[in-house]
Amino acid sequence: MNEEFYLHIYNKQHLIETIPSNKEIAEWAVNLLNLVYPERLTFPDYTLLEIQEMFDQSERELLHILGATKACMECDKQLIANTFYVELPELYRKMNTDITATLNGDPAAKSEFEIIRTYPGFLAVSLYRIAHQLLVLGVPLIPRVLTEYAHAVTGIDIHPGAEIGEFLFIDHGTGIVIGETTVIGNHVKLYQGVTLGALSVEKFMANTKRHPTIGDHVIIYSGATILGGDTFIGENSIIGGNVWLTKSVLSDSTVYYQSAMKVIETKSKN
Repeated sequence: MNEEFYLHIYNKQHLIETIPSNKEIAEWAVNLLNLVYPERLTFPDYTLLEIQEMFDQSERELLHILGATKACMECDKQLIANTFYVELPELYRKMNTDITATLNGDPAAKSEFEIIRTYPGFLAVSLYRIAHQLLVLGVPLIPRVLTEYAHAVTGIDIHPGAEIGEFLFIDHGTGIVIGETTVIGNHVKLYQGVTLGALSVEKFMANTKRHPTIGDHVIIYSGATILGGDTFIGENSIIGGNVWLTKSVLSDSTVYYQSAMKVIETKSKN
């Protein structure tokens, strides 16, 4: 390869050398989850003062990340970091509603401890909630880093721009996709392989609502695909497995996929 190419990489490297790695950004969020949910740790035993100091350190780490990424040069980074931690108790309350929804909705869930420690749906939604809050505060880049980290470790792809209500229960979760302009109400249950996506991915639609709206108390079973910014799933509806929807559904509806069953007979050798 020619020297011009090497020089290009060299110059590019020096432009980004102070930016924290995706791993460092993700570790900040995971460590924050470990603070608010000590169930994730091994024998935590901290004094009240030590806990306060750890939250202060976490806030300083966020401030450092905000400054080092240089993605928001005009932002008041100190105000953003402070506001995020002031609002953290409310964020924690919302996360707890997801735990409650999972415990009440999954017969296999034995305890809150088990959900916090092992459920990929809870991890993905918790990281989404952290990422979404940062996005609301005007932070670019970092929210997407966090949700893509969650995507990598859980198989659940939630864009930080989606608006998700309380008491979300994701069961199994692998392969779920929730697009940027999706709106999800309260007490919604999603199974693996659900896609809440766009009918079109043309670039000119970047600032339009491209993804569906899901009302309260909706259940969407595995493999269902719901597309389009004008598509609304009414409250108390059930969307069956493998359903393909591009039109709205009234409240209290049940939509299911029905295929023709082909019976194969095997002749006896006798």
